[in-house]
Amino acid sequence: MNKVLTYSLVVSLVFLSACSTRGKNTYRNYDFAPAKTYSDDANAHSSTMDKKTYTHPTMRPYVIRGVKYYPTVVSVGDTFRGKASWYGPDFHGKLTSNGETYNMHDMTAAHKTLPMNTIVKVTNERNGKTAVVRINDRGPFVGTRIIDLSNKAAHQIDMVGAGTAPVKLEVLGFQVKGSRTIPTKQQLKEAPQEQSVEDFALQIASFTRIEGAIITQEKYDNTDGYRTIIKDVEMNDKRIFKVWLKGFKSEQEARDYKENSQFANAFIVKEE
Repeated sequence: MNKVLTYSLVVSLVFLSACSTRGKNTYRNYDFAPAKTYSDDANAHSSTMDKKTYTHPTMRPYVIRGVKYYPTVVSVGDTFRGKASWYGPDFHGKLTSNGETYNMHDMTAAHKTLPMNTIVKVTNERNGKTAVVRINDRGPFVGTRIIDLSNKAAHQIDMVGAGTAPVKLEVLGFQVKGSRTIPTKQQLKEAPQEQSVEDFALQIASFTRIEGAIITQEKYDNTDGYRTIIKDVEMNDKRIFKVWLKGFKSEQEARDYKENSQFANAFIVKEE
């Protein structure tokens, strides 16, 4: 058997073997896309994380490779720039970070800190092409990449072949929880224009004299980027001066910080 015939048979067998393992899912338009160009690291995306160590709801902090990420509060019109990558067949059918099943044919994306269901306009700064996607996953965790687009969204801005592209992100709005469709422009206008979170704080001390409260406030103000305030309240006909550490984006962030800081004896409060 000559070398050309042998090579042809090997290629045919590999192709048939690959098709036989796909089952009913045949991705005709995407089978020959460069499946590995979206990432040079298999752990770049949250779908590969161990479920035991990677379970977090929308605004809960999480740790990847020793780096802690805190989901961010954003408003309509906020913009960001960085590098986009994409993910497709290797993750098709797996769970996303918010519990949905990833479908590479949907207009979705992964972002490290944007709230789930944030609607984002992505512009490929190489060619001006745009795509509107919904955030439903976490990642990418490689270098300067700021967003992982679904295969369909990557095709829409013509970046599949290159694997990555410089992009501009613009927050268009927020989809209601439970919905998986991209809202219309009118629906986005009628939706909240800012991702709202509860205003949580840690009460780190309380005093019957204002002098003690002021000393404590000044000592701990701007600790790890959080600010201190004094709450003047009346309890049982007495004035109490409480010192709060504020700036937490969620109850979970406050709880996580409390357990890993010098304020282990503090307790979480929510400003009404």
